[in-house]
Amino acid sequence: MTPEAQTSEYVDEWWMLRHQAKLEEVERRKDSIDLLMIGDSITQGWEDEENLGLWQEYFEPRRALNLGYSGDRTEQVLWRLLNGEIDGLAPKVAVLLIGTNNTGHRQDPAKETAAGVHAILRELQARMPKTSIVLQAIFPCGASLDDPLRQLNAEINDIIATYADGEVVRLLDIGHKFVDDAGRLDTDLMPDLLHLSPAGYRIWAERLVPLVDELLA
Repeated sequence: MTPEAQTSEYVDEWWMLRHQAKLEEVERRKDSIDLLMIGDSITQGWEDEENLGLWQEYFEPRRALNLGYSGDRTEQVLWRLLNGEIDGLAPKVAVLLIGTNNTGHRQDPAKETAAGVHAILRELQARMPKTSIVLQAIFPCGASLDDPLRQLNAEINDIIATYADGEVVRLLDIGHKFVDDAGRLDTDLMPDLLHLSPAGYRIWAERLVPLVDELLA
């Protein structure tokens, strides 16, 4: 996987402006970040107005930094890590949720997306060797179990689950919280069959925070 910034195919100049703003935030808060949240639009969505109260409730007290970018695939996350976004940081915990855009944008083979996730994990561990990592299984997408994109994400999840050692890298899979017993996606939690509603974000936070607190202790 070759690291790369987002291109005009998906994004205007906002992406690089966000990157610059995050570099400035990292420099400003370098000694007061205990938790990194790394990912795509699903992670960036914590900054949406309707979710800010949840962010303030669950993550601000844990001194978190949001490094989610809408549209990012694995190669964009790796580019950002290589271009300053974690320079000089030593957080206690990093949470990584990435890969669904590799599926949704290009239907990349599961092995390729998983290899990208693995490259990100290696970079995080090399640059922040004392940081515990929560590797999140990709959330389900599509209406039903037989949706091709849902199936592709499930294949990726099967592979990346093998990257967790239960110590430095801990796996968190909460996809079952967003579907019913037949595997149908709950549109109250994912109205567009991909992104979370505020109710979905609360479920995510309530399942993630106990593990984060264990690792922060």
